[in-house]
Amino acid sequence: MAFVGDEELSARVIGLAIQMHRQLGPGLLESVYEECLCFEFNRNSIA
Repeated sequence: MAFVGDEELSARVIGLAIQMHRQLGPGLLESVYEECLCFEFNRNSIA
């Protein structure tokens, strides 16, 4: 059972991941993407 807001949060997370990947491009180490995504989550108040 989904909680209210789960779909919105999912959309935000996926949107940030896609935007970040478009900016950085392919070929980086997974750890680089992870660090950048964590930065974006913090910047967008996603715990």
